[in-house]
Amino acid sequence: MSFRNIKMKKLLLSAVTTAVLMGSLPAAFAETAPKVVNIGYQKANIFALLKYRGTLDADFKKQGIDVHWVEFTAGPQMLEGLNVGSIDLAATGDAPPVIAQAAQADLVYLAHSPASPKTEAIVVPENSTVKTVADLKGKRVALNKGSDVNYLLVAALEKAGLTYKDITPVYLTPSDARAAFQRGAIDAWAIWDPFLSEVESNAKAREVTNAEGLVPHYTFFLASRKFAETYPQTAEKLVDELKTTSDWANAHSDETAGILSKSTGLDKAIWAKALARMPFGAERMTPEVFKEQQVLADKFKQVGLLPVAVNVSSATWSLDKK
Repeated sequence: MSFRNIKMKKLLLSAVTTAVLMGSLPAAFAETAPKVVNIGYQKANIFALLKYRGTLDADFKKQGIDVHWVEFTAGPQMLEGLNVGSIDLAATGDAPPVIAQAAQADLVYLAHSPASPKTEAIVVPENSTVKTVADLKGKRVALNKGSDVNYLLVAALEKAGLTYKDITPVYLTPSDARAAFQRGAIDAWAIWDPFLSEVESNAKAREVTNAEGLVPHYTFFLASRKFAETYPQTAEKLVDELKTTSDWANAHSDETAGILSKSTGLDKAIWAKALARMPFGAERMTPEVFKEQQVLADKFKQVGLLPVAVNVSSATWSLDKK
């Protein structure tokens, strides 16, 4: 072997070694799949269906990938986990990813569900004097801070000629808000399904407004940028599995209600009510959906719910830029 060839091989070996040490190994040398995928889920969303049906675990196992499911109470908390690296993938509503971007979370949007504005609403007790959103002026409104319904509340107030400062927001988790609603400690509650269906069924809560004509209300499927860029085939496989599971769930609502009833502890009848207005699906991101998210981000910055401006499209997955 010539001195020139020996020298070239040494240079190539040195470049690969340096890339490994620097964490910048080219795609051609990188692993095609991770050993473990950490997925954040809530008991009431499509990731719970994936978890309890076991289809994703089975498919990933064939590729030598272990799935680790990590439960969260709501989207904002889940994306905190994504930001610090405790999970790789997540599913949340509209607002949490924008808030996470404002906190410098390096995430990407993989896909989104169909819009489902009927699955979130502002509700009041059956005998409340509040009849319209305008009647909420000066009232205590419970919500999970930074969640989808935070956007619904802002948009509903604006349409009624009010501002966020015209109400007293009471930031509570869904379980704490449900208890406060029951004992009359709050005047209204901005909440999503299946909690919406539960409080309507068991406490005769009355809708003041849902999100129709106000906000689209998507579920977004998200990944840390590092994970999505390092393992694009695994991320794409997740989106494919979400599509398959969505098709199954839409065609088998009774079985889906049964699975989610076991997951959440809520009656199957409550889930049947929620599923009647909750279409499942997974579609790749489009410029139009990013524009809708940008409207949310700009509105949150305007009303003081975001400390900085956010460019939502900066979270575009590289595969969608091609």
